[in-house]
Amino acid sequence: MYPFYETTEREIWVMDKESRHVRPHLHHALEFVYVTEGTLELGVGKELYHMEKGDLGVVFPDMIHHYQVFSKGKNTGCYLLAKPTVCSIFGTKLLHYCPKFPIISREQLPDEIIKAIEALRKSKEEDVVLRQAYIQIILAKSLPCLSLLEKNTQGDGDFVYEVVVYMATHFKERILLPQVARDLGVSKYKLSRIFSGTFHTNFNQYLNEIRLSYVCELLEYTEDAITDICLEAGFESQRTFNRVFREQYHMTPREYRRSRQVRGFCLL
Repeated sequence: MYPFYETTEREIWVMDKESRHVRPHLHHALEFVYVTEGTLELGVGKELYHMEKGDLGVVFPDMIHHYQVFSKGKNTGCYLLAKPTVCSIFGTKLLHYCPKFPIISREQLPDEIIKAIEALRKSKEEDVVLRQAYIQIILAKSLPCLSLLEKNTQGDGDFVYEVVVYMATHFKERILLPQVARDLGVSKYKLSRIFSGTFHTNFNQYLNEIRLSYVCELLEYTEDAITDICLEAGFESQRTFNRVFREQYHMTPREYRRSRQVRGFCLL
């Protein structure tokens, strides 16, 4: 998800979409996720927070986070992202603090937030000023519901942050574990332990899942040719891409794109 958001020139993203597993990543945007059906697990750092329908998750900029879906059936959410320029009046808090507990339950969620989210879901991309106003309402009403901590008291230190940033920046390139370890100034064994111990996966799986996440966004929200998407995401051949994609999603990329169009999950 991270690379896709970073490459857009838009200041605000509004997405109604099926919730799915997303590996640890970060970006410079403020992110809200409002669960519209089913459940969702929001991970921030090493903590995993359960979300039910009607709950709101809040992720401040530059915080490592991920998503998991455990429940069967329909699991959807409204995902809102806003660049810091949209929230400049809250700049100090967003820059230096983060929520101790990033979930606001549906019982505690102010009605103004729900109304603002619904208005954003119905708004058009060209309604820039209106969208900015709704995002600021959501943030202004969210902050009193959150206990804030200084960011430097959270997480596993700078190295995990560096790993996530490196992978998000270079995933389109041909990279191998030893090369990444050299670039980060550590042994390949230490880097391997970060992937297994912190991210609960190995280097190749993490890399492929970043690429696949990027691919899925392009399949859903663009009309780009699948061959072009495969190469753009860093896969060396379409054969490898098709194999990895089918192993992850149990369908071809073309079938995935068609299924999303049929379900109607689209960028508002």
